[in-house]
Amino acid sequence: MNSLWDQIGAVSSRLFQNKQFRKLFFAALAVLFILQLYFVREMLAAEVLFGVAFAIVLLLCAMFYVVGAVGERGLDLAEAGVRVAARSARWSLSALEGFSRKQFRHRHSQSAP
Repeated sequence: MNSLWDQIGAVSSRLFQNKQFRKLFFAALAVLFILQLYFVREMLAAEVLFGVAFAIVLLLCAMFYVVGAVGERGLDLAEAGVRVAARSARWSLSALEGFSRKQFRHRHSQSAP
């Protein structure tokens, strides 16, 4: 009683003795190998493209974040500047009001003839 491996070996040895079968077999192996190389190459190209796309999205998000953070910091600085300017304007206005209430001449002074 022959085992399954022995039967497979006998059939394959009979098939490989045929020259045309060998040509077709190796041609099919070559086609499968080339298709596998093509598939791997395409998958690597797709991975590179996705990586580039994700890098672009990452850069855009980082730029939006930086612009937003700079804008917030700018608004904080502008608010502080406005407060200083308002305080200075109030002080200047009160000084001007006090100056305008003062008389330019002394009470008992006379004008020159």
